[in-house]
Amino acid sequence: MTLYAEALATFSTLFAQARAAGIPEPTAMTVATATPGGLPSARMALLKAHDERGFVFYTHLDGRKGRELQANPQAALLFFWKALGEDGVQVRIEGEAGIVDDAEADAYFAMRARASQLGAWASHQSETLDARETFERRFADVEREFEGRDVPRPPRWGGFRVAPRSIEFWYGAQFRLHERYLYARGADGAWTKRMLYP
Repeated sequence: MTLYAEALATFSTLFAQARAAGIPEPTAMTVATATPGGLPSARMALLKAHDERGFVFYTHLDGRKGRELQANPQAALLFFWKALGEDGVQVRIEGEAGIVDDAEADAYFAMRARASQLGAWASHQSETLDARETFERRFADVEREFEGRDVPRPPRWGGFRVAPRSIEFWYGAQFRLHERYLYARGADGAWTKRMLYP
């Protein structure tokens, strides 16, 4: 097994444990982005897929994180599962983000709840909203527009896949005696693994 495969297998095991532990939203992760000038921002999003190609979440491509990732395609993801291990487990992933292809985005969008599909059409994500009632009117308008038929994916709604260049596992312990393991991909494409001081 390659070191990258080992890291992905470790993530999958922890992810399954988080689901089994009854954590309310084990897919929740912080997504950090930055402008081309280096101004950072972070927000919570939900992991929707992961495999050897990377870690996928969905959003409006014209919202703030979508714009930032298209202008500066570097992202950091952070999972924290407090219920795991002695004092919680963190997984940190850093890498390059790319837009998922249309077929994959269409397939995921088709699986969403209808109200979530309609909400994607009604929202101008990250833009100024004058009143909640305006959004509710937009939602009602979209609901009428698509009444009796399938809701297609909005043209500027899609997903990003973060292809890791590093994956770190942090295992919490008492007295800050944590364990940290960093998997990193070098410029030559080869992966390494090392322990870090807590």
